[in-house]
Formats: sequence, C-alpha cells, structure tokens
Amino acid sequence: MSTGVASQGSLRQRNVPGGKSTTPAPAVPSDNAALESIARERAQATKSTSSEASYWAGFVIITALAFVTRFWGISHPDEVVFDEVHFGKFASYYLERTYFFDVHPPFGKLLFAFMGWLVGYDGHFHFDSIGDSYIANGVPYVAFRAMPAILGALTVSVTYLIMWESGYSLPACIIAASLVLFDNAHIGQTRLILLDATLVLAMACSLLFYIRFYKLRHQPFSRKWWKWLILTGFALSCDISTKYVGLFAFITIGSAVVIDLWELLDINRPGGALSMRLFIKHFCARAFGLIIMPFIFYLFWFQVHFSILSRSGPGDDFMTPEFQETLSDNVMLANSMTIDYFDELTIRHKETKAYLHSHPDRYPLRYDDGRVSSQGQQVTGYPFNDTNNHWQILPAELGAEHKLGRHVKNHDLVRLRHVGTDTILLSHDVASPYYATNQEFTTVSLDDANGSKYNDTLFEIRIEHGKKKQEFKSVSGHFKLIHNPSKVAMWTHTKALPDWGFRQQEINGNKQLAPSSNVWLVEDIPSLGEDDKRRVKVPRKVKSLPFLQKWFELQRSMFWHNSRLTSSHPYSSQPYQWPLLLRGVSFWTNNETRQQIYFLGNPVGWWLASSLLAVFAGIIAADQLSVRRGIDALDRRTRSRLYNSTGFFFLAWATHYFPFFIMGRQLFLHHYLPAHLASCLVAGGLVEFIFCAEPEPENPKPVKKAAPAEPKHFVPARERYAGQSLIGCWIACGVILGLAIAGWYFFLPLTYGYPGLSVDQVRQRKWLGYDLHFAK
Repeated sequence: MSTGVASQGSLRQRNVPGGKSTTPAPAVPSDNAALESIARERAQATKSTSSEASYWAGFVIITALAFVTRFWGISHPDEVVFDEVHFGKFASYYLERTYFFDVHPPFGKLLFAFMGWLVGYDGHFHFDSIGDSYIANGVPYVAFRAMPAILGALTVSVTYLIMWESGYSLPACIIAASLVLFDNAHIGQTRLILLDATLVLAMACSLLFYIRFYKLRHQPFSRKWWKWLILTGFALSCDISTKYVGLFAFITIGSAVVIDLWELLDINRPGGALSMRLFIKHFCARAFGLIIMPFIFYLFWFQVHFSILSRSGPGDDFMTPEFQETLSDNVMLANSMTIDYFDELTIRHKETKAYLHSHPDRYPLRYDDGRVSSQGQQVTGYPFNDTNNHWQILPAELGAEHKLGRHVKNHDLVRLRHVGTDTILLSHDVASPYYATNQEFTTVSLDDANGSKYNDTLFEIRIEHGKKKQEFKSVSGHFKLIHNPSKVAMWTHTKALPDWGFRQQEINGNKQLAPSSNVWLVEDIPSLGEDDKRRVKVPRKVKSLPFLQKWFELQRSMFWHNSRLTSSHPYSSQPYQWPLLLRGVSFWTNNETRQQIYFLGNPVGWWLASSLLAVFAGIIAADQLSVRRGIDALDRRTRSRLYNSTGFFFLAWATHYFPFFIMGRQLFLHHYLPAHLASCLVAGGLVEFIFCAEPEPENPKPVKKAAPAEPKHFVPARERYAGQSLIGCWIACGVILGLAIAGWYFFLPLTYGYPGLSVDQVRQRKWLGYDLHFAK
C-alpha cells in the first residue's frame, strides 16, 4: 500500500502542467512500475469487496436462520411453562403497578412489562401454576415469548460479529455462530418467558463492544473510542441488571482492561512510553466508562422499578415498615395498632413465619450429643395459629399496674408471660438443643421469675430502624427481642426439633445481633375486642423515602434471599456436569399427547466445544513448554492471535464458569449458557488455528511505518489468507455444521415440545441417562 501511494505521487508530480519531472529514472520503466502497483491495489480492493460481501451474505443467512429457529412454533404450548410462573407474574405486577419482590435485578423483567404494555395487556393474569391455560385467560403470551426470541436470535448475530470483528475467516465465523444457532439449550431458553436471553445477549454484546473499543487503541480519546467504551459499559450494566451472575462479564472485561493498562504502563512499549499523566487519563477514562457509567445505568433501572411499583403488593413482607409506608393501599400499615402494656400478643418470626410458642412439655434431660439441658418448659416456633401462641407483655418493674394502658416504646425493658401456662419467658446460660454456642429459651414460674431469676426474664424491645421512644406497633413494628443480661437476640431457624419437640422449630438466643433473621413482628393483639378504638382504621398518607435509602434496603434483602436459595431441587445440577451435558431440566409435559419440553443442549455441539477447550489448554501448555526448551513452533502472528484473541474468548469462558464452583445456591444447566457461548467462540478460533493457520514470512520486506488507523471492516480473507486455500477450513466447517444440525434435529421434539414421542423414541434420546418422561 505504501509503495502504491508513493508511485501515484510520482505520477502526479510528472503530470503537473508546465512542470518538469524531477525523477532521474527513465520515464517508461517508472510508468510501468506505477501502473503495476495501481493494478495490484485495484485487484486487492476488488478482492476485499468480494470478501466483505461474502461475510455480509453469511451474516444475513445466519441471522435469518436464528429468527426461524427461535420463532418456529413459539405458540406451543399454550400453557404456563416452568419458570414462566415467576417472570410472567412479575410482568403482570409491573403492569398493575403492584409491588413484588424478586432476587434478580429489574432490567430483564422490565423488558417483559414493556412488551405487555406495547400489546395493551393489563396484567390481570398472575401465572399462578405451571399448566394454566393462556388461551382461556386471554394472555398475549406469544408477544411475551417474542421478546426473548428476538434477543436470542440477535445473540447468534452478535456471536458472528464477534468473530468477524476479531479478524477470523468466514468458516470460523460460521462455526462459532452455528454452534449457538443450532444449540437446543439456547433455543429452548429463548422461546419462553425467561431472563437468560437478555443475560446472554448482554454478555455477548459486552465482548463485541470491547473488541471494537480495543481496535481503536491507536486512536485514544477519539469520538469512536469513547462511543465503544461507553457501549461496553452499557452492555455490562444490562448484564448485571438482569441477573447478578452478570458480574462475571465485569471480571472478563476487567481482566482484559488490567492487561491492557499494564502494557500501557510499560516504558518500552512498541508505540512509545506514555507519561504518567496520560496513563492516569487512560485509567480514569476506563474507570468512568466501565465502572461509573454501568453503575449509573444500574441505578436507573431500579429508579424505574420503584417509580412503577407504587401500590402495595406481595413483596411488602420483604421490606421494612418504613419502606411500606411509601406504597399506597398497604394492608400492613392499615392494620397496625399501638401496643399497650398488659396486651396479649401473637408474635411471629418475619422470615420463617413461625409463631413464638410454648407448651407444658419440657426439654429432655440429655440431648443426642450427651449435653444436659435445664429440663425447662419448651419454647418453640409453631407454624399454625394456636392459643399457646398468646403472650402477655408486662413492664419490667414488679407491681407496675400503673402502666396499664400505657404504650410500649422502643428500647423499653419488658417481660413476656405465656398465657396458657402462666409462666414467664426466660433465657439463661444453658446451651440450646442444636447450638452449643446459643442460649436456651424456656419459661419459669411466676415465683421464680419474681425472685432469683428476675433478671433473666428481662428483654429489650429494639425496633428495626426505630427512633428513640418510638411507639411499638403490631404488624408494622418489626423488632428484635434482646435478652437484657446476656445481650443475645431471640432467634429461630427451619431445622425441626426431634420427636420430643414435636418437630417444631427451635428457639434460642443468637449472640450475633445484626442478622435480619433475628427480626420478629407482633401479628395481632387477641385481647382487643372487635370494637376497640385501636382497631379503627384511619386513612394514612403515603410517605416518601430517598431513592438511595430504598435501593440499599432492597439490595440487602435481595442478597440475603439469594444466599438462602440452597434447598435441593430435583433438576438442579453441579458445574462439573455442564460441559459434558450430563443432566437437563424438565420444563413441561402433557400426559395425553406424550409431549414434553426438556431443557437440554445439543450434545454434539457441547461435546465438541468442551473438547476444544481442553485442546486449547493443551496447545497453550505445549507451546509454553516448547518455548522454555528453546523450540519456537509458532510464528509471531499465529501465537499473538492464539493468545490474545482466542485466549480472550477462553478467559470469558473461564470467568463465566469456574465461579459457580464456590457458590452454595441452587444451580441449573441454564447457568452455563454464557460460558457455552464463549466456548463456541473458542471452538471457531481453534478450528481456524488447526486448519487455516498461515505461517508468517521468514524475511518480510521492510515497510514504511504509517500512523495506524482502524479499517472500516476486518477482511481476513484479504489480509491473512492471500494466496492461501481455505479448503481445509471449509471442510471442517461443513462437517461441524452437519453434525450440529443433525444433533439439533434429533433433539428437536424435546426442545419445541412437539411432536409427542413413542417409548422407543424417548429411549433413543436418553444418551446419558437423561431423566426424560414417557420412557416407559
């Protein structure tokens, strides 16, 4: 190219009107050389245009097929399927403006609500049970399912663009995109009202946008440079604003940015050393674009969430009374009553919903581990309303009848009398049945409570976020009951006591006061008559809270409940099972037609991608070992692409896969979808490395260094494969594509839910013992 430009400049100089040639060489040979150079440039430009056209043709075909495979038969089944009971319900709540609680951030659910709003749906159907009919309830379910289907189809397109923008050959682009295009798991997850289509597309866009940003590294702080930096941050924000596992994309991009900044810091870098002032400018720009801006976008979706959900709803119980006062029609606040001394109360644990309960039976002398109890009266958590749940709240001072009719207030010392057995609640320095470090809760007679054990019967009412001398109220007054002498909080958990405790919940004293699991509330005041003036409902004015206060409270609740998702599930799976596709998930069945939707990837594609991940790791290890022994098997350009480009995709896979091994929550196969997409990118890059790699010339001709500029599009066929045949790569592409299509078609009935299969047909698809229905 530089030679051609120089030749054209010579021609222009000789053809200046009235000018004389200053070139000493003979005219004819010089003209011939210039003409040959121009001819070569035109030939290369023609080839470039032809190559780019082939890439665009592949892109259009891949995108069209993505929409076909995602929308084909999307109206079947016309019933609620699997987790549509959650995310369809949330969309309805948005449209009704009814407050709900979910452990996932709002962005993905807002998209569903937006689609419902577009088609004029009012949110009347609440997706209560799997199998409920959409047709009978007049739900525009196809419109809802169309949203993830569109996003899923675009994910295939973005996968293709990632490979194209990274400079890979056309076969490599087709391989990577087709492994996603014909994957049954990606198709199945994007044809239903689920969040993963949004999550995976945002993750893929973050990779694409960062690649576009990195290609402009020689044009820092230009408009395009800023554009792709901000778009990368926006994609990352959409990722984490859909599910918190979107944090893994931040780790991927963050790792690449750290490596990039480390290279910029090198005083011997090829482009020249940067001053520390300019380096700090680079650092601050990336921090702004990839941390601050994503956080602002993240907050924005919560602001939209709070603005829409202005009415009281099923999510109220997860929030504090102060938060609930910001919601109109809040039943809790309408039913709350001021608590007076000597009232009879029913006290309920906020999280487990168990009532504070006691009965005449006593703790056993010895527990199973040999520890000795006090043999005191049992105090337990009971799930049902019962007269043994009634407790009378008494002032701390003995003989304080003058406090009759006085309000109980925050930080007051009180005592609780169990009405059924006429005993006083007590905690003392005796180990509880299940926790040797926690104190036992029991009750004692009035004589003992008013005598030697008086101090052990004193408890402090500590209202959550309460002010000094704030009145203690039923329902709305969430509180912790703190044992005054020992400063432990009354606490319960879901593990049932043995038979001697009637399988009820243990109540004990927790030394850790901060956890929200110590919170209780007074559900009712049974001693009040129906006509008592305290039961009169007074209209309450809706209050407001600062956005950040509401946001912090919701974040705490979301993280806590997310961490509690540890119970077993019949279709949960472990991370080590995902790459080999050892287990799927049953989404829906129809006994009459023998139809079923079983969430499962395309085994051919998954096993190929997983195998190539191992191959990539082996190649890197072998190359490093060879270099250490002085054997340089790869040329500079091939090694650079293998490490920097395919290595980046491998990094994306690793950061989206390995963190799941340290998670304690329920995990399912769909958690692997972002990592699977990254493995498809690795597969495309590695197939090119194996079949299409072109060695770098041993003695390249010196070329005049010019200021680097971003090409409009990568045209690998011209830049990297000039004069080289891609027959091997195309053959590999054809074989892989054929196998992927065969696997997709074979498992198609399990992905699309039709047609129904016979017993033999179901058994044929139990490749690794998949727990399919109708196999007998």
